[in-house]
Amino acid sequence: MSQKRPKHLALWQIRLPLPGIVSILHRISGLLMFVAIPAMLYALEGTLSSAERFEAFRSCISNPIVKIGLLAVLWGFLHHACAGTRFLFLDVHKGLDLPTARLTAKIVLVVSLLLTVVIGVLAW
Repeated sequence: MSQKRPKHLALWQIRLPLPGIVSILHRISGLLMFVAIPAMLYALEGTLSSAERFEAFRSCISNPIVKIGLLAVLWGFLHHACAGTRFLFLDVHKGLDLPTARLTAKIVLVVSLLLTVVIGVLAW
C-alpha cells in the first residue's frame, strides 16, 4: 500500500446517514431498556409489597430528575418499538430503496418523539 492510512478513527468527523443513526439509536434504546426494565420491575414489586415502600416510591418519582429519567426510558421503549417495526419490514425486503429508507427513518424519529411527548405530558 502506498497510501498513508490514518492511525485513529475520528468519530466526530464521520457523517452517518439518518438510517444509520436510527440503527444506532435502536441499539442504544435496547441497552437502556435492558438496564431499566429490571430496576423498574423491582420498584414495582416493592410498591406491591407494603404501603411504606409505595409511599417511598411515590416520593421518589415526584423528583423531576427521576421523571426525566422515566421519560428517557419511555422514549427508549417507543423508539425501540418503532425502529423494530421498521427493521421487520426491512427484513422482508420492504422499503429497501434509499428514498424509502430515509423516509421511514425520519418517520421513526418523529413518531417516537411525538409519542414520548404525548404520553409524557399525560403521565407527568
